[in-house]
Amino acid sequence: MPQITPNLWFDTQGKEAAEFYCAVFPNSEIKNVTYYNEAGPRAAGTVLTVEFELDGQAYTAINGGPEFTFSEAVSLLINCADQDEIDYYWAKLSEGGEEGPCGWLKDKYGLSWQVAPGGMAELLNDPDQERATRAMKAMLGMQKIDIAALQAAADQA
Repeated sequence: MPQITPNLWFDTQGKEAAEFYCAVFPNSEIKNVTYYNEAGPRAAGTVLTVEFELDGQAYTAINGGPEFTFSEAVSLLINCADQDEIDYYWAKLSEGGEEGPCGWLKDKYGLSWQVAPGGMAELLNDPDQERATRAMKAMLGMQKIDIAALQAAADQA
């Protein structure tokens, strides 16, 4: 099967965004940068695409112009191992951006992220419907996910 690479459309900040993401995520790097040439439509020498990897996952940033912007219809999910990871990614990615509900945020480039603990789906789909409902209600009242508060809500009798 061919590799699927998310392509993220920016106006002019593709390289800046790729450098930022590579600084936030461990084991990440910029692999290649291409530039517009005399054929245009932007000035020759302007960054066209940036190929980068975030911990082994390939992405491409394209500086395609202001015609398209990000929306919450597409987001990137970070399955965090613990609260420290949630706190780290939430702080780094929300800086200069916008915090949203239920573990969602927009970074300073407008890209939506979900910062959530691994195993959250199991908690929200718990066979004990009352436990699952308490967890869901707690999550819906949060911005950044608080694992201890989520667990406490689920376990409350």
